Amino acid sequence: MPNPHITETFALAGRPVRRMGYGAMQLAGPGVFGPPKDRDAALAVLREAVAQGVNHIDTSDFYGPHITNQLIREALHPYPADLVLVTKLGAVRGSDGAWLPAQAPEDLERGVHDNLRNLGLDALEVVNLRLMGDVHAPREGSIEEQVTALAELQQRGLIRHIGLSNATAAQIAEAQRITKIVCVQNHYNLVHRADDTLIDDLAGKGIAYVPFFPLGGFTPIQSSALTDIARTLGATPMQVALAWLLQRAPNILLIPGTSSVAHLRENLAAAKLELSGEILAQLDALGRADAQA
Repeated sequence: MPNPHITETFALAGRPVRRMGYGAMQLAGPGVFGPPKDRDAALAVLREAVAQGVNHIDTSDFYGPHITNQLIREALHPYPADLVLVTKLGAVRGSDGAWLPAQAPEDLERGVHDNLRNLGLDALEVVNLRLMGDVHAPREGSIEEQVTALAELQQRGLIRHIGLSNATAAQIAEAQRITKIVCVQNHYNLVHRADDTLIDDLAGKGIAYVPFFPLGGFTPIQSSALTDIARTLGATPMQVALAWLLQRAPNILLIPGTSSVAHLRENLAAAKLELSGEILAQLDALGRADAQA
């Protein structure tokens, strides 16, 4: 049964997607490498996400590699008409699981075909160019070659829409001079607020902002103040962190990941939390305090 609390939408690539989506990275094995410990459980998470009303799933063929996209295809193909699959290019995996840059035009084209094959698609709805930067922080530098290569693949009908991941404001502007950018996916959460100005700028332009690591990623947000606030609301700290993001700006689309059906439901339930002005002020202060620490 669909969750009535995740029905608020924002346009992504011209299609209304629910603001609470799902990130599929954690479906692969440890270190996002190799097969999942429990394949049936991974398939169940994907099916439950769609059953709950999620229609925005974030993935990449370098998760596994190949594993996550193959799971998505097995669980959900043929895909629901309203489901928007967003994938990423720009890296490959070494035999040891290392994340290796793959940004040359031929690498990007190969990545498109890998995604198409493993997802069972003729065209990719949205492709994010994942810039390597400083791993989880962007680094300045021209991206003209990569974006031009993606725009050419778009013209060939293999990609419908293009986004950026781990990008600076200058890189976004450079990309927009080449093609339309429909979304930006950067590291952002309650205590990592470097993109505050960028989010507001993108909101004014109707461009979706999709925070990765909305719950802190590999080092989950730890805060006694956040725990206290959550307790007063009868929620978990992570639910409060997600609710804060939903109320931070209307163009924020969330993709919290999990390999557990129970945790998925807990994440989706965050959409029903209403944070008062007083609570929002306390959470904003928490973020500022962390930034100054």
